[in-house]
Amino acid sequence: MRDFLNKIEKYLFYLLGIIIPLSILAIFHYAPKERVMGDVQRIFYYHVGSAWVGFFAFFIVFIASILYLRKKETGYNRIALASAEIGVIFTTIVLGTGMLWGRSAWNTWWTWDPRLTTSLILWLMYLGYLFLRLALQDEENEKQQRLAAVFGIIAFVNVPLVFFSIRWWRTIHPVVIEVGGTGLSPRMIQVLIFSVLAITILYLQLISLKIKQLKNKERVEKIQNTLRRKEGMAP
Repeated sequence: MRDFLNKIEKYLFYLLGIIIPLSILAIFHYAPKERVMGDVQRIFYYHVGSAWVGFFAFFIVFIASILYLRKKETGYNRIALASAEIGVIFTTIVLGTGMLWGRSAWNTWWTWDPRLTTSLILWLMYLGYLFLRLALQDEENEKQQRLAAVFGIIAFVNVPLVFFSIRWWRTIHPVVIEVGGTGLSPRMIQVLIFSVLAITILYLQLISLKIKQLKNKERVEKIQNTLRRKEGMAP
């Protein structure tokens, strides 16, 4: 099983080496220039792709946290932590690219728009989740994992709020996909799908590496604890 996962990780790495450069070429050379915003609109492809991966990462935290509470298997807790860290990174990218885009489109870096506000709250909640994990590092391990799992489940409530905020409240944030269509040209749709796919594969590679790093960290900590116990027992 471990050999199989290592092969998957290697193939993902090679695939990333192809798909990421292709997505950059598609964004800057294949996608047409937007008539109103011009080249600044190209941020959109990174913005939407990062938002999708952020949502997906937090969904994985949600599912892994539920599974941990039900089965008490440490692997699920490891997946939740790894996915939360990556989700926070991509949500940071969403906020950053959103500010750059907003500066050009609305002539302001920030406005307390429902979509922007709920996105900021989402980012803060999962940042709080990571700080909670850090603060409870010295607590009883199982207690820490249970508390973190509960927080990971509760924090996910904000994800649908972010997604539906532009449909539930008045907002200046554009709706990318509507019932009547997307408002994007065929080439824009193709590049958007391709960029979302590229960033999703990047997420899979990152979470694979992060889980491996967490496993190695746990092994080192077990060895250190064993050595400390032996030193304490020595005459």
